[in-house]
Amino acid sequence: MRSNRAKLRAVSMAATLPMVAGALALGIPAAHATDSPARDTLKGTKPLWATAKADKGATSNSAQVNARVYLAGKNAAGLAAYAKAVSDPSSPLYGKYLNAKKAQSQFGATKAQVAAVKSWLTSSGLKVTEVTQHYVAVSGDVAAAEKAFGTQLHNYAKGSATYRAPAQTASVPDSLKGAVLTVTGLDNAPHKANHDDQLPPPDAVFKNAGPFSSYYGSETASTLPDAYGQKIPYAIKGYTGKQLRSVYGAGDYTGKGVRIAITDAYASPTIAFDAGTYAAKNGDAAWKTSQLHQVLPDSYTKTKECGAAGWYGEETLDVEAAHAVAPNADITYVGAASCYDEDLLGSLSKVVDNHLADIVSNSWGDVEASQTPDLAAAYDQVFQLGAVQGIGFYFSSGDDGDQVAKSGTKQVDTPANSAWVTAVGGTSLAVGKGDTYEWETGWGTEKATLSADGKSWTNFPGAFTSGAGGGTSKTVAQPYYQKGIVPDALAKANNATGNRVVPDIAAIADPNTGFLVGQTQTFPDGSQQYSEYRIGGTSLAAPVIAAVQALAQEARGGKAIGFANPAIYSKYGKKGVFHDVTDNPTGSGLAVARVDFANGLDAKGGLLYSVRSLGKDSSLSAVKGYDDVTGVGSPADGYVQSYAKGAQKQH
Repeated sequence: MRSNRAKLRAVSMAATLPMVAGALALGIPAAHATDSPARDTLKGTKPLWATAKADKGATSNSAQVNARVYLAGKNAAGLAAYAKAVSDPSSPLYGKYLNAKKAQSQFGATKAQVAAVKSWLTSSGLKVTEVTQHYVAVSGDVAAAEKAFGTQLHNYAKGSATYRAPAQTASVPDSLKGAVLTVTGLDNAPHKANHDDQLPPPDAVFKNAGPFSSYYGSETASTLPDAYGQKIPYAIKGYTGKQLRSVYGAGDYTGKGVRIAITDAYASPTIAFDAGTYAAKNGDAAWKTSQLHQVLPDSYTKTKECGAAGWYGEETLDVEAAHAVAPNADITYVGAASCYDEDLLGSLSKVVDNHLADIVSNSWGDVEASQTPDLAAAYDQVFQLGAVQGIGFYFSSGDDGDQVAKSGTKQVDTPANSAWVTAVGGTSLAVGKGDTYEWETGWGTEKATLSADGKSWTNFPGAFTSGAGGGTSKTVAQPYYQKGIVPDALAKANNATGNRVVPDIAAIADPNTGFLVGQTQTFPDGSQQYSEYRIGGTSLAAPVIAAVQALAQEARGGKAIGFANPAIYSKYGKKGVFHDVTDNPTGSGLAVARVDFANGLDAKGGLLYSVRSLGKDSSLSAVKGYDDVTGVGSPADGYVQSYAKGAQKQH
């Protein structure tokens, strides 16, 4: 979530997802280890890249530091335990949620703790700039920060850049009695997220070339070469809400009375117009007055560094997909001031502190190697505070498969790797004639281009381009709800005691069997016009699953599902609840033909022909049973209905 990774990838390809590498295994918080009788260390505050070899010497005493001291609250262990109990269908406390005020009074920091933390910081020479329920923000020079946190600050080489970081793990006086969860900002390397789709920026129009299929297989590429011994269909023009509702078992449910929040950075200036126009053009229910809300910061920062315009399309996708699947749900978009962790964390905290929704969709993240235990602890605390209130968080699992091609290291994304969120993987989806469910494969694309003579596909099936993120965490312990369901070969891939495996559940993600979105974009003549194009990525899967959860909550009589993983895994293996997704559902290789405008707009620059194979996700495989591409599978006809049993209202 914090790499310098790239702004936007190739258009309409997909998304790369985030995850938080959790320092907290499900159920047991862990930020403190006693260092000396006088100090408590804050685990993870010295980053792994701050090595002796990379050390460039002490940072100037007069250099400025801006830091956030996160508050542990009065009962961190109790918070984790209660969050687990209210989320577990087998617990007598299941569903006994607290309101925001009660959660804060029971588990939040006390006035005395906040006063003690402020007093310690100011006595060290730091200036308190902000106090919230979650943290105390401070600014000051390096000398004051070193005094407060018991560590020297040095400059370290990291890649081609140099950044400041603690030379020793930071610590706090034990007289604070565990009031401090962690501190961020002592290192000044970028800590930021990337959104998880590959969108055209709104300042440059993008259109798909045809021919298209309107449903899977409706248009055969009869003049193009065979693939896997047969003629293949053209890529989908872009599925719509009617098709997705049908294949994921929406029935008569619409999400009525349920609130969904969406977090991203920045805010699209045309979202209301675009969402309204899209719904009218594509058969979705019209937006009702006050059904779409925005909670935005007073000002935005780092707009160039974060590629702010690129986030507009992410918001557009998330809002339109959620409404398409759950047309009567109330949607609140919570925009962060930047793509940096501290601002994205702030958006998540706004949702929790004000209980803006029961379901939170998040299509952003970074690789696990970029996550540090201090930030993981801060994220997990927010997720736990949400869980005790009946709020569930859904994070896309990423768009780069096992990450080897992108980062050089096999790893998962974060915060999707947190044991306290629902990680959403991706599929390639075949919707047949009459909106029928045909099959899904794990999303993983290999691409080959048409030969110069048009008679073959060059180096078929070609190179891996993108696919659903997944795999085994290196830092997060195996949560109890995965035990006995996730195969040991996955859970114990990195550790004999077992780790968190991603994802938990999956939905449509492949941009070649993707979703149609509508967005105002800038055309070559400078005009701003509404235009539609197909898109995918686990950035699509996350809001689709969030919307399906809204349908499930309605089926449950409106009672919040909260942190959903224990319930999702408890339904695993029950007939008709999940589609068990595999990479080879038809017994032969699967592929679609795709035609793109070379210039992204029209045929003037020529056409590009390619074949996109399905079910080829790097080293990851969708197999029978649980797998690290699609988790327990995608929602089948019985999924939403499975929440209705025993509810106050049933259809």
